[in-house]
Order: sequence, then structure tokens, then C-alpha cells
Amino acid sequence: MSIGRLPDEILQLAPGTPLRDGLDRIVAGHTGALVVLGSNEALEAISTGGFTLDIPFNATRLRELAKMDGAIVLSPDLTRIVAAAVHLSPSAELPTTETGTRHRTAERVARQVGLPVVTVSASMDTISVFAGAGRQVIPRPDQLLDRASQALAAIQGARLRLTDSLEQLTSREVHDSVTVRDLAHVAQRVEMTNRLADEASTYITALGGDGRLAALQLRDLIDDITPLSSLLQRDYVAPDAEAMPFAHLSQLDDHEVFDIVLVARSLGLGDGLHLDSPIRSRGIRQLASIPRLPAGVRAQLVDAFGDLNALYAASTAELTAVEGVTPELARQVREGLAHIAERALTN
Repeated sequence: MSIGRLPDEILQLAPGTPLRDGLDRIVAGHTGALVVLGSNEALEAISTGGFTLDIPFNATRLRELAKMDGAIVLSPDLTRIVAAAVHLSPSAELPTTETGTRHRTAERVARQVGLPVVTVSASMDTISVFAGAGRQVIPRPDQLLDRASQALAAIQGARLRLTDSLEQLTSREVHDSVTVRDLAHVAQRVEMTNRLADEASTYITALGGDGRLAALQLRDLIDDITPLSSLLQRDYVAPDAEAMPFAHLSQLDDHEVFDIVLVARSLGLGDGLHLDSPIRSRGIRQLASIPRLPAGVRAQLVDAFGDLNALYAASTAELTAVEGVTPELARQVREGLAHIAERALTN
């Protein structure tokens, strides 16, 4: 799974960072601030007054300088305070949806000079970042943690439903009765779990150092999703295709991903198939669940027998006839598949 990347200006404001520490001190002091993250010629052209500092950044200095009127300008890497009490005069012709003087200035400066501008509202005790034409209110750490916890709980529920769908798929594989619908249900659960994980990752990343425990929980919940998805795609890829396009599911919107027909079509199984069309596993996923069975042997078995049904029907002699399969490995395969079948029949 891929983790959604937050904009750099949001990551720079994550709890635990020096900049966020300084901004939180300003909020706690119930004063406002306007902080420009970086400097360039366009910013200098609209700047007057103030005084040049060029001193190392720390949270206490930021808090004290915010007591003065005007903007604070930081270096691009946020390690130095370049200037303070600077008067900014962006073009009044630039559109703005803000009403407060500080926020109107911040939005216009961000639009005009192309640098992120952070504001602290004295009346609302909120931190906002303006980048380009957009504004984002930075949630408090407790709000982010609450959202991350909700997302993790949702992922746990999605994983339970995915496990149920996988057990049903395994049972149908044992009975050689898999349909497109069965595979589509599993693919749908994988995609929904991935989407929830991306959302949780956004909140956890925004938490910075405070999100370490939540990040460990997320990894524990989704660490096996990518290998599972790969096995499923290799198991059911269409004969004339190199790979099953699970990635195409990401192109469905949140409403479409609940439509099992659209999910099935996105799998690229071939023309003329419908939800109840039978399909057959190659046996890759079930062989992968047999402990200590070498990957090379698994590949040789799949190439030799073609599908899971033939693997279940194979005798020890037929298994050992495959290159690289010793009598011990053949016994291991037969016992492993028998154990999978027994477990599927008793569930």
C-alpha cells in the first residue's frame, strides 16, 4: 500500500517540531501571529519596516517576537529567524475569502509570493497555513489523535470483514466453486482497507512524534495487505494478461467501490464474464501459506499443474516428478493442502 504524502508545510507544523512548539506557545499566550515560511525576492518587494535578525530559530524567540505587530519571516529551512515586525503589502487586487486583516494578508501574500504563510488567530486560538490559493486549519494534537483512533478502529473492522471474505474464498477454492463475485468481494475489502489506511496515515503523519504508537498499530494492521494482494493477483490473473490490475480499483470513487459489479469489471478478468462465472485459482496463495515451502518449489508446482484443483488431486509420485520437489517436500505439500482443506471444511 502507498502512504499519502502530506504537503511539506503541513509536516513542518507537526506536533513535536520546533515550529509547532513555538506556535503552540503563541496560542497558549492568546496572541496572534503571522509567520512566513521562507523568503524570496517577491516577498522582499512587498516588505517594509521591521528589522533584520538572522538569528537561530527557537520556540521562545518566536513566542516573544509574536508580541510585536507585523510578520515574522523564517529561513526556507526554518532554522533561522530572518526578520520580525515586517509590514507586508500584497496586492489588494488579489481575491481573498478571508475577513480578518491578518488572514486576508496571509492569503494574499501566499498567492503573490508563492511561500506558505502561517497565522495564529488570537480570538479563535487556531493555527492556519495558507499555501497557494488554499487554507488549512491545523488540527490540535488531541483532534488528530482522535481522528487517527477512529480510523484505526475502522481498519480493524475492515480487516475482520476481509478475513471473513478470505475464509469464504479459501473454502470455495477447496470445493473448486470460486466465482467472479467471490474474488471481487475480497478485492473490494482489500481496496477499502487500503483507503482507510491512507486516511489514518495522513492523521498519524500530521501528529509527528506524537503519532509513534498509532503508526505502530497501523503497520501491524496492514503489513500483510500488499503481499496478500500480490498473491491474489497472481492467482487469478487472466491467461492473456501479465498481471491483474488491482491498482485500477483506486480509480473508483468511494461510492463506486461499494458496487460489486464495477469492482469485478476493474479486475480485468476478461470479456464475457459475469459475477457468477466460475474461475479457478492457480494455487499460489494456498501454497504460500504452507510453512517452509521454498518459493522456487511453489513456482515449479504452479507451472507443472496449472491450477489448485490439479494440485489437490496430485499424488506423491506426481508431485515428486516435478523438478526440485523431493519426497519430503511432496509430503509437506500434501499435508499442507490437506490441513487447509480440513480447516476450510470445519469453518
